[in-house]
Amino acid sequence: MRIGFAVPQSGPWATPANMRRIAARAERLGYAELWTFQRVLYPVGHPMGPVYRSVHDPVVTLSYLAGVTETIRLGVAVINAYVQPVVLAKQLASLQIVSGGRLTAGLGLGWLREEFEAAGVGFERRGRRVEEFTQVLREALTEDVIEHSGEFYRVPASHLDPRPEHAPPILLGGAAEPALRRAGRLADGWISSSREDLAGIAPRVAVIKEAAREAGRDPEALRLVCRGVTRVRPAGAREEADGGRSPLTGTYEEIRRDVDDLMARGVTEVFHDLNFDPEIVTAEPEEAMRRAEEALEALAPNA
Repeated sequence: MRIGFAVPQSGPWATPANMRRIAARAERLGYAELWTFQRVLYPVGHPMGPVYRSVHDPVVTLSYLAGVTETIRLGVAVINAYVQPVVLAKQLASLQIVSGGRLTAGLGLGWLREEFEAAGVGFERRGRRVEEFTQVLREALTEDVIEHSGEFYRVPASHLDPRPEHAPPILLGGAAEPALRRAGRLADGWISSSREDLAGIAPRVAVIKEAAREAGRDPEALRLVCRGVTRVRPAGAREEADGGRSPLTGTYEEIRRDVDDLMARGVTEVFHDLNFDPEIVTAEPEEAMRRAEEALEALAPNA
């Protein structure tokens, strides 16, 4: 099991200095990967809550952190398919090169209609769009000449240099069965969303692996990454309406047991993401960092 950690990206604690502190300490503690996420807009009056109110761009954040780290991998989960894939390919290729080949690129369909509208992209047919998006992106990162004419994208025969020596792994998100099967058929793996029911993740893993086998691919080679919406709480604290405890919420001991359970359910990687804890993103930056650094130490791979 590979364990990662999300850098401060949402809310008042997401300052450049705090990003550097978390990144450097995570690297020293042996974490496998630093992770970011994307949120472009927060529509006025939307009920999304504080997590999405103020979010840094993930590619810029990882580019910044590439310069202050040396070995830890750098992941984005996810960039949604309302951006232009060739432009994104140029950004990811450069980041893969300047980071020394440490990038993981997660892609998603997106669910916020207003972001599609602002990008000038249709919200419907997102599933078909993301398939073609993934094809164009992969070709742009690997082929000497890319030429594409499809339903959504047109690319004249072109070079897109410099290309990295090795293209970054591409993961796909999504929870519906077509999205899971798409990840098994097309991608280097799958990444769960912040709203994933982790207690029921095993059937999703099974669908992804079945789709990979049907496509003639090795299902055991796939990366199955869990965004761990981690909320550290005192013993006995419960946040579920039925009084139960959701996975990765509780004491450090409970959270570590949850990670082991996810591995038993077929997940290959978990990263702890405190950006989705309202108590972190609404706290004073000093208090958020105190709690984050405590968690970073307590949940480290070799703790």
